[in-house]
Amino acid sequence: MIIALFTKRNTGYVKGNDEAKMDQSRGLPLGSELPDFWLPDINGVIVPKEQLIGGPASLVVFMCNHSPYVKHIREVLVKVIWEYQQRGISAVAINPNDINLSPEDCPNRMKEEARLYGYTFPYLFDGTQSVARSFNVRFTPDFFVFDREGKLAYHGQMDDSRPDNNLPVTGKDLRDALNAAILGEKPPSIQKPSSGSVIRWRTQM
Repeated sequence: MIIALFTKRNTGYVKGNDEAKMDQSRGLPLGSELPDFWLPDINGVIVPKEQLIGGPASLVVFMCNHSPYVKHIREVLVKVIWEYQQRGISAVAINPNDINLSPEDCPNRMKEEARLYGYTFPYLFDGTQSVARSFNVRFTPDFFVFDREGKLAYHGQMDDSRPDNNLPVTGKDLRDALNAAILGEKPPSIQKPSSGSVIRWRTQM
């Protein structure tokens, strides 16, 4: 399916390119509270924001099935999340894409994806795209780490690897952010923006 996107370049979108590399991320300011959400997982069970609260850190990942950027990091991301779940963090992944424009991202395909790759975290569907808008997300994947008080400590990339740069996927930046949050330390001073595929919005942003 070919979709033409027409938006200003300063938003990070590229006209006519659905898989656009993002140079900037315009999400929540650091220190922001975890936004409210109440979303269904792949089994139709509602997962509220409160399910993330109470541990040493919380991770919210905006991702989807179709993005080559997500596919590039997916297996390592699953391992990183599982590793830090053993240290007490909570994590969810949220798929914000319009399934009319991206059928590959529909809930049934999400369920297949989660089972195939062994997701140990809820994979939620943001059908109204309201949660993605509340996080001010523009693309997938994107990563948000909240501290034990529910304040945003990190918003940025998983690591320096991209599908086209031949660098290994390590999860270093995300690991550093989670380690700092768990230990109650200051978040990383350098937070590099992620890169990914533009969200397939119902209407133009």
